[in-house]
Amino acid sequence: MFLKKVITLVKFTLVLVLLLSACTQKNTSITEPNTILPKEVTVHLNDTRQIIRGFGAANIMPWRPDMTAEEINTAFGTGEGQLGFSLLRLRVPYQESEFSLNLATAQAAYALGVTLIASPWSPPPALKTNNNIVGGELEISHYDDYAAHLKSFVDYMSDNGAPLYAISVQNEPDVRVSYESCDWNAAQMVKFIKENAPTIGTKIIAPESYRFRRKISDPILNDSAACANLDILGGHIYGGGRTPYPLAEEKGKEVWMTEYLINSGSPPANLDIDIGWTGAMMTAESINDCMNANMSTYVWWYIVRYYGPIADGTYADKGEVTKKGYVMSQFARFIRPGYYRVECNSSQQEDISITAYTDNASSKIVIVAINISSKAIAHIFTLQNGNAETFTPYLTTETKNCNQENSIAVSDGSFTASLEASSITTFVSN
Repeated sequence: MFLKKVITLVKFTLVLVLLLSACTQKNTSITEPNTILPKEVTVHLNDTRQIIRGFGAANIMPWRPDMTAEEINTAFGTGEGQLGFSLLRLRVPYQESEFSLNLATAQAAYALGVTLIASPWSPPPALKTNNNIVGGELEISHYDDYAAHLKSFVDYMSDNGAPLYAISVQNEPDVRVSYESCDWNAAQMVKFIKENAPTIGTKIIAPESYRFRRKISDPILNDSAACANLDILGGHIYGGGRTPYPLAEEKGKEVWMTEYLINSGSPPANLDIDIGWTGAMMTAESINDCMNANMSTYVWWYIVRYYGPIADGTYADKGEVTKKGYVMSQFARFIRPGYYRVECNSSQQEDISITAYTDNASSKIVIVAINISSKAIAHIFTLQNGNAETFTPYLTTETKNCNQENSIAVSDGSFTASLEASSITTFVSN
């Protein structure tokens, strides 16, 4: 009996030694002292989700100064230090005399291959119930006139070398504000889209709810005639909306996120100035959330603003790319229009968020990984139903700005990378 206990104790000791040895060997492969044990993700390259139409922001004239030539190149170029934006959102003025204010930047962006979209904040006051640019509703008797107004903007932009890909019926019809606006309910939106949208002359975005409120968009989708005239289900994510929209997908509609901003207010309590990196990481997470919710676009508010991707001179040199800008470039520079998101089985891990994309034409694979933890995380990436020889990482942290790092070799369909603490890394296949 005593001998049996001794043998059992020896066996237990040997197993413990082997386990400790294995753990030690595993940890020595991770060079950074703060790195925790590896996580894993499988990228299912044949499990295709939504098409990506692009990433961008708004240039709203004349509410902000127009973009300079240098800022246009920074925003829409795809080289080092540039953002790679492929979408530009414009304001549809309520008066035709202001149409021309959009041209300079829109023409330059379009020449660079950028997709142009536009949103109205208010119909002409004479068409509204309160004869005012703030609030009120569109008079039912003026639905035809409003459609003609939108068409006149579509035609003007096209005739001047800056054709619109799509136009919205109304910016945020379901929130009451003290600035240029117009109130619409679901029935009014359905009626206008059903009866007037075909005369406008381009693709239609609606309803652009301020938080993707389905109370106003579901009726459009559930009305066969209105749904047939709707091209893009657009919305914003202020306080909600970062979830898939099964009804829109069932009806074959692309879902676009057409406006968002993160800004905590004025200094000293300001995410963009005092703790700018916090706001930048929040932006990264919001983009990944939208992509995981099957949205085809991500459009920021002002391109040039202190809380935007390009500084306006308020707190940093005008034209300088901000931390938010570099974070957005981690997506926009490398995930181009026409790419598709593919499924990852660990997109919602506690410390990291991952999305992956492919391009059928070039066979490129792009993986974006966000690490919100305070420690580096070793991560194993496994490719299923496809392969690549190497990946080049691009890294943005509080001290790095979309830096190109050393290439990583793929072995047996997998590669391992250390995701730096509080970082966003984009892996681009070679």
